[in-house]
Amino acid sequence: MAELLPIARKVLGWANDGEAVEVVAVHDRDTEIRVYEGEIEQFTASESQGVGVRVIVDNKQGFAYAGSLDEDVLAETLAEARDNATFGTPDEFLGLAEPDGVAVPALDLYDDSVSAMATEAKIDLAIKLEEQTRKSDPRISGIESADYVDSISESALVSTSGVEVTTRDSGSYVTVTALAEEDGDTQIGFGFSVGRNPAELDVERAASDAGDRATRLLGAVQPASEKVTIIFDPFVTAQFLAILGGTMSGEAVMKGYSLFANRMGEEVASPLFTLVDDPTNRDAFTASETDGEGLASRRNVLIDGGRLNTFVHNAYTGRRMDTASTGSAVRGYSSVPGVGARALYLEPGTQSQEELISGIDNGVLIQGVAGIHSGVNPVSGDFSTGAEGLRIRDGKLGEPLREITIASTLQKMLGDIQAVGNDVDWLPMSAAGVSLVIADVTMSGS
Repeated sequence: MAELLPIARKVLGWANDGEAVEVVAVHDRDTEIRVYEGEIEQFTASESQGVGVRVIVDNKQGFAYAGSLDEDVLAETLAEARDNATFGTPDEFLGLAEPDGVAVPALDLYDDSVSAMATEAKIDLAIKLEEQTRKSDPRISGIESADYVDSISESALVSTSGVEVTTRDSGSYVTVTALAEEDGDTQIGFGFSVGRNPAELDVERAASDAGDRATRLLGAVQPASEKVTIIFDPFVTAQFLAILGGTMSGEAVMKGYSLFANRMGEEVASPLFTLVDDPTNRDAFTASETDGEGLASRRNVLIDGGRLNTFVHNAYTGRRMDTASTGSAVRGYSSVPGVGARALYLEPGTQSQEELISGIDNGVLIQGVAGIHSGVNPVSGDFSTGAEGLRIRDGKLGEPLREITIASTLQKMLGDIQAVGNDVDWLPMSAAGVSLVIADVTMSGS
């Protein structure tokens, strides 16, 4: 960390009068291990560093980046960004983020044990994960993949507008995909565990989840078409929230890619639905003390008790929409800042998934979906995706179901939410999962 800030400051010191300059320097280290039948199938240990420079002059923006922190490369990158600015399109809303008085939270996102842990111990975790999954049920016939992944990221960002921040964080997770077989039928299930450091990883839980998900779908049948109440499993809900988050950025609204455009302050969901984007929550895999423009991360309530409360903004979209940044700039060193939700979750309810199931007479627990991103129109809200899961009858789980399609619209699904579970589960992605009950969804089968 110590060397990144001086490097960024050095580049900033080369700024000319009248230039607005932003410099971000990054150093990342990643480990990915995959095992198969107790042996290493794939091992990657990578280290990358780089710098991105943004220059704004006369309402025109130029950007350049390089995968090196050598001094001569830094000077060339700044010169290239200047040159690119001369070809930019004038835009009165262009400008750097400016300090807004929000204090940067102290989240303690870095753990030395990620780098201190011996490579052999990381490999052993992946091997143990594979072994435990095989032992989880006699019907487990194979392991498609068993992975250990960790990352360490350090960055520094400085600008002529007065922003100067440094960040450092670490994360790790294990994930496994199991194959189950019975009477000629083969099904797949996955499990995972996420932690800020390897000691927080629960290999036994990941193995058990993978075995359960695979075996409980054995003998799946295709049901008749009808309207049912569904429960999204937490992993499916996380994917659902990620789609919603994509429609709630200022950029999506400006470009006409959001069904929520022109609906600020309106009731857009059930009163049970409160959607929050909170990268200050340390439990979130994507937690961060600052956003991609160096502003403090903060908690943003996007939908509050069913009412559309705010979109997420970076500095540019905030200016364009006559508001302010919500600390939601997203970027790498090789790109200019975009905007997006960073750590989405639903305010939980009070019931477990089992209790939610017990209250449903005729429904389906949706365990997995296929093609959810291609099956949703973010403008019209049309929703249609392939799915698999378990029938619910009289408050109990029944036979497994396959080759079904669930269809509705996002608007109707949000309005038909009946309950939110208490089982919030942070995944290795930008949204948390939770069991979610939605009524009156069309299930198409045979």
